[in-house]
Amino acid sequence: MKPKLLVFELWGMGDLVLATPFLRAAAGSFEVTLLAKPVAMELQPRLWPGVEVIPFSFPWTAFKGKYYFIRWPWRELASLMRQLRSRRFDLAVSARCDPRDHILLWLTGAKRRAGFPRWQSGLFLTERLSLPVPSAHRYDQWRVVGRHLGIELPARSQITPPARESGTVLIHSGAAQSVRVWPLERYQMMANQLRQNHYQVQVVCDPSQRAWWTAHDEDVRVPASVSELIALIDTAGLFVGNDSGPGHLAAIMGVPTFTLFGNNLPSLFAPLHAESEWMEGGPCLYKPCFDSCRFAKPECLLSTGASEAWIKLKAFAEKHLERKRPVR
Repeated sequence: MKPKLLVFELWGMGDLVLATPFLRAAAGSFEVTLLAKPVAMELQPRLWPGVEVIPFSFPWTAFKGKYYFIRWPWRELASLMRQLRSRRFDLAVSARCDPRDHILLWLTGAKRRAGFPRWQSGLFLTERLSLPVPSAHRYDQWRVVGRHLGIELPARSQITPPARESGTVLIHSGAAQSVRVWPLERYQMMANQLRQNHYQVQVVCDPSQRAWWTAHDEDVRVPASVSELIALIDTAGLFVGNDSGPGHLAAIMGVPTFTLFGNNLPSLFAPLHAESEWMEGGPCLYKPCFDSCRFAKPECLLSTGASEAWIKLKAFAEKHLERKRPVR
């Protein structure tokens, strides 16, 4: 019988996707249970079919009002902890240096608890791991956890999913936070340039962006679920978008991605596909600031113009899709 492993990844879709190589590999040696946001339930059949998911949204993972304690679901939290303790996990792990994770690991009653300690949170761990260098990619923390469990994960540069047959360029203009959204009119310019160069283009957006695209005569798709987003990505040969979950999902599904970065660093959060490329955005003393910009507008992201991005995207599309363009 395999040992029972509980894995914590409590944040968004992009973070869950970055854990995918670890989850897939761990499922070969452990009976893996993943504690994650409900979105993991839709990702599980495609990304980690051998992993059980326990869905839960922890209040501190919200973007606003995370410490309004009176509104925390205390009864549900207590019930969840009782459920986890009853499972008697052999090992529980987190790849974040987050004391909140480590307290939860302790509350599960797991025999062994491994993580990256911070602010004396090592008191809640039985096995304390050392973080990679500060410049390391977020995925490298999962590699450290894997190595601790006897699992050797490939380097990010070695992750190249099977090539895609489609020649369609999927442009996704949305993101969970507005500071990561490159201007829609610039995405429209990129779509027009791609079509003028005889590439097939499908624009996908968030519900809040639908009216803008419709007003600009675009046959835009607005997925109502992650399952619908996965179906759209399955039709793509290239993905163009913001630094957000859909781009990470496309990359792990085998689609080379072209990402418009702003307040984050590609060296830390580039999608897991060896052939993906990006525009890094302008310099800022506060990068990476993730989703909290100190200025009225994210100038680091806005500094990337459509003409500049098109030069690089054109070469990227020619590299991957040249033989898939319709003959004119």
